[in-house]
Amino acid sequence: MENHLTFLYFAYGSNLLKERLQLKNPSAKVHCVARLEDYGLVFGNYKGLASDRWHGGVATIEHSPGDEVWGVVWRMSMSDLESLDNQENVTLRAYSPVELPVKTKGQELNCRTYIMNSCVYAPPSPQYLKVRLTRLFFCTCESSKHARGRGTT
Repeated sequence: MENHLTFLYFAYGSNLLKERLQLKNPSAKVHCVARLEDYGLVFGNYKGLASDRWHGGVATIEHSPGDEVWGVVWRMSMSDLESLDNQENVTLRAYSPVELPVKTKGQELNCRTYIMNSCVYAPPSPQYLKVRLTRLFFCTCESSKHARGRGTT
């Protein structure tokens, strides 16, 4: 976490999409692209219940030594924390919030992220994969431009 007014959130799934995240969390601003070491990205559904929104498995992470998950770190206002937890169905126990270290440009950041409980593996829908891959590619390109001094994120 950052300070008493903001926190860092590591997104690796549909919340890579700025428009989706900012719909209910207007303070979210891209901070950087980062990687989570010793975790793998998997797709599934909470207790095997298919997502009505995505029509297939959704992303979660699981401990997997030697693997890594790439995602986006968002800086968010503490006022959006409850909304983010609601979006991740924390009260229904579908996901649990955790704080994990991610690495970016030789720096380590402690970020809030979410891990699905009772995950039953299932393939993601094509539209879910498109959202994830398109946004991660865009953020990676923007981050590279910023690092070279040719743009901002």
